Amino acid sequence: VQALITGRKGERDRRIVVEEAPKFGIVGQQLTVKFRVEDHNLPSGSAEVTLSRGGQQTERLRVPVGTSVEVEITIDHGGTNITELAVSPVEGELTEMNNRVVVLTDGVRDRLRVLLVSGEPHAGERTWRNLLKSDAAVDLVHFTILRPPEKQDSTPINELSLIAFPTRELFSQKLNEFDLIIFDRYQRRGVLPLIYLANVSQFVEEGGAVLTAAGPAFSTPLSLYRTPLASILPSVPTGEVITQPFHPMITQRGHRHPVTRNLEGGNQSPPGWGRWFRLINVDPKQGEIVMSGPSERPLMILDRVGKGRVAQLLSDHAWLWARGFEGGGPQAEMLRRLAHWLMKEPDLEEEALLGSYKGQTLTIERRTMADVARPVTVTSPSGKETAVELKEEQAGVWRARLAVNEVGVHRLKDDTLSAVAAVGSADPKELAEIIASPAKLAKLMQDTGGRAFWVSSATGNEISLPAIRRIDPGRRMSGQGWFGLKRNGAFRVESLRELSLFSSLLALAALMFLLAFAWYREGH
Repeated sequence: VQALITGRKGERDRRIVVEEAPKFGIVGQQLTVKFRVEDHNLPSGSAEVTLSRGGQQTERLRVPVGTSVEVEITIDHGGTNITELAVSPVEGELTEMNNRVVVLTDGVRDRLRVLLVSGEPHAGERTWRNLLKSDAAVDLVHFTILRPPEKQDSTPINELSLIAFPTRELFSQKLNEFDLIIFDRYQRRGVLPLIYLANVSQFVEEGGAVLTAAGPAFSTPLSLYRTPLASILPSVPTGEVITQPFHPMITQRGHRHPVTRNLEGGNQSPPGWGRWFRLINVDPKQGEIVMSGPSERPLMILDRVGKGRVAQLLSDHAWLWARGFEGGGPQAEMLRRLAHWLMKEPDLEEEALLGSYKGQTLTIERRTMADVARPVTVTSPSGKETAVELKEEQAGVWRARLAVNEVGVHRLKDDTLSAVAAVGSADPKELAEIIASPAKLAKLMQDTGGRAFWVSSATGNEISLPAIRRIDPGRRMSGQGWFGLKRNGAFRVESLRELSLFSSLLALAALMFLLAFAWYREGH
């Protein structure tokens, strides 16, 4: 085996190598990524490595070259989590395209814990329970207050089938174990002390979520608004309960919001779903009104409070859709989206920048509540920047498609958000070891009597090819400036077939004719 090496001796390069990286992880947990920095034909020392998550720099550290290093990464959300490791370049290296590597980790959500507190039995209670119980990703804890403390019952305790509401355990000791708390037609009945409701407000400020499904009691002095929860609720009850029939409508802002965008039947007027018959009138203070009732009064309000989220559904008649009244409606899909938006599902974020790759096309998607989407700057692995204008393909969703021919990590950035998209392999093998070297073939060449030849000189662009000779077996196969191709004689005759062009009689007749013709010509 002879090798023609096209590179030059003494080439310099630096690269980063991921040794171990998990493919999956539970959301919220930390995982370990092991990597090392390799230098070729460079003095030993250390290098600076930058760790980025989702396009945002999170950590910078200095590591020794050639030594394995471990870093901890946190799985922030379900779906693909993109972690990028980048090492600082050095002057004169072959390429900087292998100075970055991307680790793709699929985030798997552990079971989401939801606490559903129903203030009283009612027709819509089963709707919430069935919806949450049918979701395999949800672990539901449901309490219904059947008998308030002021109601006396002479039944002996050991004969009661009911249990006391574990208020202290749920709202003090284990509150932070829940992802979402739903108050379904809850009212002040002396069951939850105000200090526990204050804990719920703090729970939201620190990243939790609360949904209030209001009933008529929300407009009375027993309203949850008359508790410490008022500090996080996005509206103030007016005291009026509207009982006229109405079609729930998606607002202009609601058509842009992922919770209510493209709900089946919502893009027509009137909507293709049944009517509701009760609305709790409120004055909105903040948040996004995504659904409305009669006279454009708020029906569903979404808001962010601190690190958490709050939603208000200002009617208790969603169950009419579940029962198929007047054709029903998309109650299951609407409430599922609402619950998962509260629990920060990435696919339901109203402000997001995404990149995906298929074939030779990079698709850029920008979800926004704004009326326009700013251009997105795409930075290729080689550093080339391209400004891309987006086109609104549906309400709140802007897209653009860009033909790409560079393999590696492409960075997307607009005025407020950034993201990364891996085109081709996240760690392309063709960029792993780009230093020209005969080392990989050394053993094979030694066993076969071959030699490595450098085609290019160490300095300059001259190309020098060795001479090629045919060599008999047993002789030396290479020398200074030449290499041989062995005459192996490696063939075998499997069969032989002979085919006469003329039969013997035909040939004899032709010969006699020629002799007679010659004699005739000679005689004349």
